[in-house]
Amino acid sequence: MSDSKPISEVAIIGAGPIGIELAAALKRAGVSTLHFDTQQIGYTLSWWPRQTYFFSTTERIEIVGIPMPSMHQQRVTGEEYLAYLRGIVEALDLQINTYESVMGITRLDSSFELVTQSRAGERRYQARRVVFAIGDMHAPNLLHIPGEDLPHVTHYFDEPHAYFRKKLFIVGGRNSAVEAALRCWRAGADVTLSYRRAEFDPKSVKHFILPDLLAQIELGTITFLPETTPLEITPTQVILQRVDGSRFEQSADFVLLLTGFLGDMTLFERAGVTLEGESRAPVFDPHTMQTNIPGLYVAGTAAGGERKARYSYFIENCHVHVGRIVQHITGKWPEKLGTIPSRQYELPLEDIRAN
Repeated sequence: MSDSKPISEVAIIGAGPIGIELAAALKRAGVSTLHFDTQQIGYTLSWWPRQTYFFSTTERIEIVGIPMPSMHQQRVTGEEYLAYLRGIVEALDLQINTYESVMGITRLDSSFELVTQSRAGERRYQARRVVFAIGDMHAPNLLHIPGEDLPHVTHYFDEPHAYFRKKLFIVGGRNSAVEAALRCWRAGADVTLSYRRAEFDPKSVKHFILPDLLAQIELGTITFLPETTPLEITPTQVILQRVDGSRFEQSADFVLLLTGFLGDMTLFERAGVTLEGESRAPVFDPHTMQTNIPGLYVAGTAAGGERKARYSYFIENCHVHVGRIVQHITGKWPEKLGTIPSRQYELPLEDIRAN
């Protein structure tokens, strides 16, 4: 099945928080949009471990000027934030084509053609501008070691109950690994944590959980194996290597490989966007968020590229991306971004409205 649609002003790909904030800001500015997501809105948040709290406080992850009420006035969980996003989409009546994947983008004379795929078949749309707000967590960062695909091994931590009274081996040293280690230990697991570095980086671990982990390591309730690298996983053990090259074995009933995630830059490549460096980050003008392809923009964490040595983009520092894109398209900075006064994000620029 194939059909054509009228030309819209902007097509947004990705319906995470920043994609939704951009859609709302453009709607308020009277700009016609198309909006797509391969999954449901806020999909990445939907597979967070249950009852995981944001690092950021609520006022920094609120969008489009709409406050997020909280009974406890503290950081919110992923489940609470998804409910907040659903409420915004409902309240502002944002039209988002979920479960419709953009498969290709072609530059025409004065617009882009987007080819999408859903259960209804193939469709084609046209938009004068396109924004990639696709996020940066599409697939796990694989270790490429034997046994990584065994049934008791996973890259996704769901909830701690499954590991009660079992030997759980966790690989990683950032937020996800540290938090999983603490939660699973408190749920009755025998936890061993392996990290390739000698110490945890305070910039990579939530400040309110790192002291807890260090205390448990000191007490011996959580076993910590610093400067170790897994070489192979068997049904009952993990084979590791120390920095001096020596090897040893550690028993494990379950293995959590919490080694981060990779972005998917396929659409950027298909559209002709230049990717730079080891991170394969898209080239863009930081004043407008426009890539090297005129009319094609990037917003949100996708600006960091495929592979990050350190994460630098989060919801709280990507509101400005929305402002820059809206200003470039309409010539006017949006009145509301997040719930922090919008003007703090605005750049002291001349009129940078797109031609």
